[in-house]
Amino acid sequence: MKKYVLPILMLAVFETIAVTVWLIKDNLFYLFNFSYIGCSIALGVFLFIRKYRHARRVVQLLVGLYMLVYLGLISGENMQIEGFWYYLFTGVFEAATIHYVVAKIFGPLLFGRGWCGYACWTAMVLDFLPYKTPKRPRKKLSWIRYITFAASFLFVAALFLARVGNLERIMFWAFIIGNVIYYAVGIALAFAFQDNRAFCKYVCPITVFLKPMSYFSLLRIKCDQEKCVSCGKCKRVCPMNVDVTDPSRKRANGTECILCMECVRNCPKGAL
Repeated sequence: MKKYVLPILMLAVFETIAVTVWLIKDNLFYLFNFSYIGCSIALGVFLFIRKYRHARRVVQLLVGLYMLVYLGLISGENMQIEGFWYYLFTGVFEAATIHYVVAKIFGPLLFGRGWCGYACWTAMVLDFLPYKTPKRPRKKLSWIRYITFAASFLFVAALFLARVGNLERIMFWAFIIGNVIYYAVGIALAFAFQDNRAFCKYVCPITVFLKPMSYFSLLRIKCDQEKCVSCGKCKRVCPMNVDVTDPSRKRANGTECILCMECVRNCPKGAL
């Protein structure tokens, strides 16, 4: 039973968050929301331990579709970064704000960029594309993410400064249009760079939140140097170009790890 400690731990963490936010906000929705996400992640980890090949994809679809379809399209919550800025400007601590605090600001202290690997609805679609393993070296274009980050902030700030009316409706359409643009750009970049995760590496504004905290992540892939034979297979299969053989926190692209476990699955010596 020791090998099932991790899924039980993940479920316990999310249940703690679920109950805490429910009691603070006095809203039963948060109990359901975080319990559902916790159960989905725990199921995925359980399936991975059971060596089910598509374990991560199961979690991606369960969580990604829930956030995109139910929270976004049905409930009208802008779960993109524009929604976070919107609620921040209005001083309302609700769904999008709580989501960012838990999953993208403080959550990475525990699970790094696990959000990108298991819950992102943009990556959920991009991971269906054919270039699951990068075919070309990583390019030095990460600066683009800071432009999109600033653009999202300025867009919402401009709406408030201009005193535009019916902001909730605008935020809803910004969510829909924003997702369409993200998918279009993501798919175009995937084919241009032969890399499904090109959007995540160069454009996604959320990574500006994720990267600093991910440096201190408790959950991270570690390498047993005594078992490692330096075959390089882990580097070749990593969708984010992380050097997992380096045990230090300063390893190449270390804050980019999405905990997809492809390196662990493909290591011929079980060193990871």
